[in-house]
This record gives sequence, C-alpha cells and structure tokens, in this order.
Amino acid sequence: MDIHITVEGRHDLAGQIYRQLREGIVEGRLAGGTQLPSTRDLAAQLGVSRKTTLDVFERLLAEGFLHARPGAGTFVADGMRRLPAQRSAHARAVQQARTPTKPGARPQPVWDIPLLPPLPSPSGMTYDFAGGMTDKSHFPFDVWRRCVNHALRTQARSGGGYRDAAGEQELRVAISRYLAFNRAVVSNWDDVIVTQGAQQALDLLARVTLRAGDVVAIENPGYPPAHASFAAVGAKVAPVPVDRDGLVVGKLPNDARLVYVTPSHQFPLGMPMSLERRVALLEWAQARGATIVEDDYDCEFRFEGRPMEPLKSLDRAGLVAYVGTFSKTMFPDLRIGYVVPPASLHDALVNARRVTDWHGCMLTQTALARFMLNGDFARHLKRMHKLYAARRGQLLTHLQGGLARWFEPIVPAAGIHLAALLKPGLTEAMVVEAARRGSIALHGLAPFHQGADSRQGFLFGYGNIDAAQIDAALTRLAQLLPALAAEPDGRFAEPARTSRPGPKAKW
Repeated sequence: MDIHITVEGRHDLAGQIYRQLREGIVEGRLAGGTQLPSTRDLAAQLGVSRKTTLDVFERLLAEGFLHARPGAGTFVADGMRRLPAQRSAHARAVQQARTPTKPGARPQPVWDIPLLPPLPSPSGMTYDFAGGMTDKSHFPFDVWRRCVNHALRTQARSGGGYRDAAGEQELRVAISRYLAFNRAVVSNWDDVIVTQGAQQALDLLARVTLRAGDVVAIENPGYPPAHASFAAVGAKVAPVPVDRDGLVVGKLPNDARLVYVTPSHQFPLGMPMSLERRVALLEWAQARGATIVEDDYDCEFRFEGRPMEPLKSLDRAGLVAYVGTFSKTMFPDLRIGYVVPPASLHDALVNARRVTDWHGCMLTQTALARFMLNGDFARHLKRMHKLYAARRGQLLTHLQGGLARWFEPIVPAAGIHLAALLKPGLTEAMVVEAARRGSIALHGLAPFHQGADSRQGFLFGYGNIDAAQIDAALTRLAQLLPALAAEPDGRFAEPARTSRPGPKAKW
C-alpha cells in the first residue's frame, strides 16, 4: 500500500517519517492490523535511504506501535483499534460536572492524614542511597548566577503589580518548547501552568477535580505525597496493583473519578507502562469520564532503548493532566514544577492557584526561563546523563554480582533510582541494621506499599552518591550481610553462595 507522507528538505528525514506514521496510527488513519509497505518499498516511494526507513520501523516496533510477522510483513499493532478518539460533547460534560458531595462526607483534616515518610535529607552516614536527590556539586552555578542576575535586572525594570497566576510567560514558552522537542507533548505556551513543584500541581488538581467521597485510584506501591494530596480533600484513595507492564487497568475501580500514574518510570519500582496498558487506560478513562494525572517525574534520564512517549502525547480526548518537575533534573529546593492540563480544567486550575498563593516567584521563574532558552538546561542534562549512567552501571554490577545472593534488582530503563527486592530469608529491618554498622543508609520499600502483602526490598537512589561511593558502600555491604548467618536459636540463615548473578525481577 502507498502511504501519504511528505518529506521536506533533507533534514531529520527519519524524524519526519516517524512523526507522520505515529500520528496516523494514533489518530486512527492507520488502523490496527493494517499492513505497511516494506522498508525497501517505502524508501523508494519517499526517495530516502533504506537505513532511514529501517530506523523508523525499529523505533515504532520498540514502542509497540507496530509488530512484525515473520514472512508476512510489518503491521500496525492491533491494540491501536481501541485508542480513544476525540471526546464527545457528552463526555466533556461528564468530565466537567462535579459529583455532589456524598451525605456525611467531608474533607479529611490534614492532621488526620497518614503521616508521609520523611523527606530525603542527610542521614549522617558515610553512604546514603536516598531517592529523589540530585547531585548539586555538578550543577553549573556560575551559569545559574548569570541567569539570576538577568532575572534581577528584569525584575527591577518591571512594574510593582502582581504576576500571572499561571506563571511567567517566558518560562511557560520554554517549558512548552522543551516538552514538544523532548517528550512529544505538543502544547501552546498558555496551556502550561507553573507550580511550586509537582506537589502543588497534584494539590491543585485534587482541589479542582475531586470532592469529599470521590474515588481516586493510585498505584500500589506508589507515591505517598500523591496519596496525601487526594486524601486531604476527602477522597477515597483506592490502591491498584502494578505488574511488569505497569498499572493493572483491569483492577481499576469503576467509580474512580481520577487515576494517578507514573507510566514512564513507575514509582518506586521503575518499570515503564506498556503501550497496550496505556491505550487501555485511555479507553477506560474516556468510557467513565475520568481524569488521568500523569506524573513524568524523572523521564529525562533514559539509559536503555527508545523513550516511551507520555500518555499525554497519545491523548486525543482531553483526558490527561501532565505533571512535571525540575526537582529531579536541577535540585529539589528550586521548587518549580508545571502541569499541562486538559483544556476543560485549565481555567479552574489557574483560579485555584490564585486562591492558594496568587502566583510563584518571578525571580526564580525568570532565571529558569533564561537557563532553558539559552540551552544551558539541555547541556546540564547531557552532562548529568553520563554521570548517572555510570552510577547506575556501578550499582547494577554489585546487585547482579556480589550481592545477587540477597537482592533481585528490577532494572529500570530510566530515572535516578532503582528498586531491588529482597530474596526470601531476609527482612528490610535486618538489612537496614546490618548496613548501619557500615555507615550505610538504606531505604526500604515498605512505606510505598498499602496493605500487608508488600514485597520486602529497597529503593537505591544514585542521584546524590557518586560511582566510587557506590562501589565502596556495596563492597562493604557484601561483607556485612553474611553476619546474618544461621544460628541454633532460629535466626535467619545466610543464603547459599552462588557463583552466578541471580535472575532479574520479572516486572
């Protein structure tokens, strides 16, 4: 079959062809099961090299948009038949309607909300694998100082009035360009709302979309601060299990008004949500008029394979509120995040931001805009990607080598942390105590689970611990763990030694 694809000039040919094929699949013009021409025929049709079309097909195959049948050809994935199309007027009305407060239901006082685990902070130990931390020692503060000086001059020239609750225009432009180029999230600058970190974005979404008694679905294990935001408005938080493909859509409660997910790098376990699950989640949300909150918290650092594009890039029905943050790319105390919501929620979110604190800090927003638009942000990400890749590799060398008797790592494709499950015979408390004897701070997975059936394990953050420290800490840990040897009184035995690394977790 011939496919209408327009190639302009000789720049980024593979990118042009990829985007047009992907758009045709997402919008339904190339239906599930449609056979595509061979890479050779398509190359001849478009007047490009066969390598160009091979690269395009390999990327679409890796992302799940296509599948190959040996001896038959390449076809659009069948799951694409279910991708939600443009939302109907009725569905939009359902989305915008607020469910009346249930009799007797009222928001939960903040002091009654289950306590959050402590925020990552210096433990006082020599080695600390805290998650969510970045390495400020490699941040270009000399460049940042120039950006702040520019922002000071800009602020001095500005009037004395209040600012736009949605954020400084220059920063919103920078964020929209960044998302379009790096995350395939196409938006106008005025679609972007700047927030005080991702946490305020979650809080505003909860205020706008939920009332006391509404059901919110979150991943289990999942992100406790998201649970707290939804509980604070009186929502009933329903934990939904995850597996190797991410959130199990088939176990979502039918009456959920909002679903919170981390599809690019599931928190805390690390696996991405498969394309089939993404499509199923969009279909599920459209059928029920539900909102999806997509937290894309550290997607910038990807180490294996092609990046899986966000749910937002597949959303043609106004279902997804896309949330991001600079805490995981620059440093947490910057306190700048953003949300790109469905159009139906935009004005309400801006008004909620105005009611909450009116607007953010002009100085830091203007400095960050300068940092991004000058290309300094992209250069910083490139440098940090190399550092984090080396640390991730060092961590996996130990977890799959000398520590494989005790740990079963879930190898993530992206992010600045990974999870490792404990093998039978050990508990988090036992390993934490053994590590403390070596001045090593480990952080268990238990706080991220709801329910008693959680797997024992640890979150290993490598954002703020360098490769040499990782090597020293895990070498020491491998020496300490055998102290948990068998004793006649029934204490846990040291697992049997093996010369081969243990299997990777099947997620």
